[in-house]
Amino acid sequence: MSTQPPISETEQAVLKVLWDLERGTVREVLAALNAQGHSWAYTTVQTLLTRLLAKGYVEADRGGPAHVYRAAVSRSELLQQRLSDLADTFCEGTASPLMLALVEGSDLTPADIAQLRELLDRLEAERPGRKKKGGRP
Repeated sequence: MSTQPPISETEQAVLKVLWDLERGTVREVLAALNAQGHSWAYTTVQTLLTRLLAKGYVEADRGGPAHVYRAAVSRSELLQQRLSDLADTFCEGTASPLMLALVEGSDLTPADIAQLRELLDRLEAERPGRKKKGGRP
């Protein structure tokens, strides 16, 4: 995913609804937002979807009587972008201090720890120049 303009909290709320719905019209997104306790007008949601479309976070199918919107980025893609932005801002672009702060500040379950171990093992195995069994690079 290329670097995209940042999104506001209200735009993020709309994007979260699209992730949950997978796709939806302005009315469907509005209904889901209202069910979450928001009290936005139809035109507000329409404007937010238009902004997200312009920023590349949302795609629209304009073939029917009502536009149907869907997220153009996944939760994990947006999370990776946001974490990269944080690393750039606070850690001179290095992810390890950010990652360590997240891990140290979390109450990890045994499953979380196992998943982290698997990731670290995979990253280490993929590291360039690492010797494989038998002494060959």
